[in-house]
This record gives sequence, structure tokens and C-alpha cells, in this order.
Amino acid sequence: MLQPTSDLATHFLQCGNVGANLTLAPGERMVITDDILRRSQFDRAAFGMAAVVARDAMVGQAALLSLGQFATRMSTSRREKFERLFTLIEESAFSSDVRSAAQNILQARSLDAEVKALSHELGDIINPARLRYRQFLDVVKALINRKISRDLFNDEFADFTKTVAGKLDFGIYALCVDRLFISKNIPMEIKGDIFAQILTFPPLIRKELVTNLLSSSTAPGKLVQYAQRELAIIMDRPQLTEIMLFTTLKLSWAAQKDRADRAAVKAA
Repeated sequence: MLQPTSDLATHFLQCGNVGANLTLAPGERMVITDDILRRSQFDRAAFGMAAVVARDAMVGQAALLSLGQFATRMSTSRREKFERLFTLIEESAFSSDVRSAAQNILQARSLDAEVKALSHELGDIINPARLRYRQFLDVVKALINRKISRDLFNDEFADFTKTVAGKLDFGIYALCVDRLFISKNIPMEIKGDIFAQILTFPPLIRKELVTNLLSSSTAPGKLVQYAQRELAIIMDRPQLTEIMLFTTLKLSWAAQKDRADRAAVKAA
């Protein structure tokens, strides 16, 4: 039973949990693509949740297109700050728990200070996202140490997806997934589990995250090869063609942006 709420992202999550089409509010009309493309009634969190749980492919596509426009406006310097922040979070999550030595204490304080400074600079939305990412890294660490089951890990990843992609910011979520794939602290079998879950996502979300991996210049070659093999197993030829074309397009965009950045540095 859907409960009345003023939070559209939460309401969309409720719709997804009961397998219902997205509605503007309990008992009111369904969301259509124009609602999202006009952006007159929705915030970024609602876009994200619509993209994650929408049963209507056109609604999901409209939401993802809108989120993509947000992402493309992120400057290189701002993305670098996000990358640095999540690197620091990972260093904290996977570092030794021993903090007794004075050197370790000083390093930890310096790391915490930089995390707080970057979080403040990047805005309020990053704080709940970074906390949830840190919590999920603790789950990853527990799985590495065999303290939890793979089923529990998969449940945690699904909740992490709904929380960060659906209720906070899809761009930040995609960046977190990229970080999980390239992290040297996470074993390949766990990365494989994450990729297997991504393959169960709605087609538009799946395409975005899969092509991010395939077009990554920093992802492990073994993981990219594994992803390509899995895609060949589960996808038909038209789906594979779409993935390959979109990957090529992203590689082209990255090359163009790199040339533009180098030209800007040279001009300065």
C-alpha cells in the first residue's frame, strides 16, 4: 500500500517496491516523459529514483537523459575533487585499524581534515553520499574477510544503489561504481559480483554503468574482458551493438575533452 509523502523520490521507491507504475502521488496520474523533460515538478533525487525503478522505459530514459545533462556540465576540476574525495574515503576504509602510533594518528587526522574540506567545497549533497559510500566499503571489507555472506553483500549493494542513485545523485553513484571497479583493494571476484548485479538493472541504467566500465582508461583489463564475455552471453546482437556504439561514443567524448583540457592549459 502506497503511503502519502511529499518526497517524490521516496514515493517512486514505494512504487518500485510494489511493482507499480510511477505516479505523482498516491491516487494521482502516472508520470510521463514530459513531466521529467520539462523539469517543472522534479528534483534530481526524483530523477534518479525514476531512472532506477521506472517500469516505463520511456520515463526511465527521460530521467536518465536529464541526469546525463547534469553530469556533462561537471567541470574537470570538480570531477577531480570528487575523485580525490572518494580516494580518501577508500584509504580510510581499507587502511589498518591500528591507530596507536603517533604517525598513524597524525596521518588519520590529516586525512579526515581533507575529507571535511572537500565535502564542504563540493556541497551538501556529497555528505550523505560519502557516508553511505563509506558504509558500503565497510560491507565490502566484511565480505573480503568472510564475515558476511554474498547474499547479504548483494542486498547491501542494492540498498546502496537505491540510496545514492535513487535518492541523492546518480552522477555520484556512477562515480562510486567506477571507483569500486578500479580499486586495488577490492578482489576481482567481488567486482564480478557487482557487475553481475548491474546486469540485472533496468536497461538504461545498465547501459550507462556498463559502458562507463568498457570505456574506462583505468579499469583492470581482466575486469573489462570478463564484462565483455558476460555481455556476449546474456545480450542479443542488437543489444551488444548498442553497447559497443555507446562505448565508442564515450571514448570519443573523453578524447575530445582531453584535447580541450590540454589546449586550455597550453593557452593559460
